[in-house]
Amino acid sequence: MTAITRSDDVRRQNRRVVISVLRRHGRLSRTDICATTGLSASTVSAITADLIGETILREVRDAEATGARRGRPQVALGLNPEAATVIAIVLSMNSLSAALINYAGDVVATVQRRLPTLTLPRDELVHAAVAVTGDLIARSAKSGMRVRRIVFGVQGITDSESRMLLWSPITQHTDVGFADAVEDAFGIPTTIENDCNMIALALRERRPDALRDNFIAVMLSHGIGMGLVLKGQLFMGTTSSGAEFGHMNHVPEGALCRCGRRGCVEAYAGNYAIWRSAKGLPEEDAPAIDIGDAEMQALADVARDHDGPEREAYRRAGEALGYGLGSLFSLIDPAPVIFIGQGARAYDLIEAPMREAMAKTAGGQHHRLPRFETEPDERPLIREGCASLALSVVDREIFAAGAAGPQDLQREIA
Repeated sequence: MTAITRSDDVRRQNRRVVISVLRRHGRLSRTDICATTGLSASTVSAITADLIGETILREVRDAEATGARRGRPQVALGLNPEAATVIAIVLSMNSLSAALINYAGDVVATVQRRLPTLTLPRDELVHAAVAVTGDLIARSAKSGMRVRRIVFGVQGITDSESRMLLWSPITQHTDVGFADAVEDAFGIPTTIENDCNMIALALRERRPDALRDNFIAVMLSHGIGMGLVLKGQLFMGTTSSGAEFGHMNHVPEGALCRCGRRGCVEAYAGNYAIWRSAKGLPEEDAPAIDIGDAEMQALADVARDHDGPEREAYRRAGEALGYGLGSLFSLIDPAPVIFIGQGARAYDLIEAPMREAMAKTAGGQHHRLPRFETEPDERPLIREGCASLALSVVDREIFAAGAAGPQDLQREIA
């Protein structure tokens, strides 16, 4: 019995290795899979034959290789797009978007809704999320494919069990049980995740070599968020989604933040905070609900053009970020930082004051500070992260089915 169990474990592990390498690299020949994974040719042949029989993989004729070589055409293997679908949903300020994604990671269909998140009643907010989900489930069913997993990416704090939105600046409601509502409606496993955590997952998938162990994703938008990867693992709190960098205190009893408290990093570095400062408005003024990208771009252009309140507002933003990151680095040591979102387009205005403030902290005293990079558009990253998480769960279900025969797995996928 022990020998059989070990054999099953090895088989599952080999399935995991093959699926993972194809998930990362796309189409590969059997020879390339052997070279990439270190598995023997006989093992790769046996595992891929099983996965093809289970419709998890498919053979694809490589047209370029066929044209470049004489003799037998090159055959590549790839994930079968029709093996499963997942849904990635992104809820942000006044916007709800969703995408149907096939097993190969391709976007099949999208739905976009504008809705007043700040004023919408709780039931209507949940109903909107259920409605867009149902729309994509129906589209998947028409294609004969089953949705296996749904992941929400939301701005705000989610619980550690990934069931509900605990708090968000985009809505007046707390403890919103999106996951339970969707599961009750459709019977499909659903999780709700912090948007910055999903950004971090997407960045790691895009650049697995450079961003493998430790890095920090900082959202610079209307709000300030963070996704933190330490020793290759996404940091999560014991009761919530984790790193609320934007709500670390920067100035005690300082400027009013969207969270209702005073002096947060976000109250100086968020778009609304930069706007409030540049316009000479009192720090006690309620944050602007939403400021368009074009308006923030125009503000940054003025700051670049000449010295004045606009440039000072960006200086204060950089200072808040620098002190915050420096304090963080005193706890975890410096790690590469990627700034994401509309605010990253003004990195040239915040970099110098950020570095200056950081140098005044314990964490900024290191001789080798980390590299800083920018990604100006957070929206595709949030969706990619949600899709990556959803597909990874489906992959694990397929790994676990390794000890089952092809007919058993086919029945589960159908």
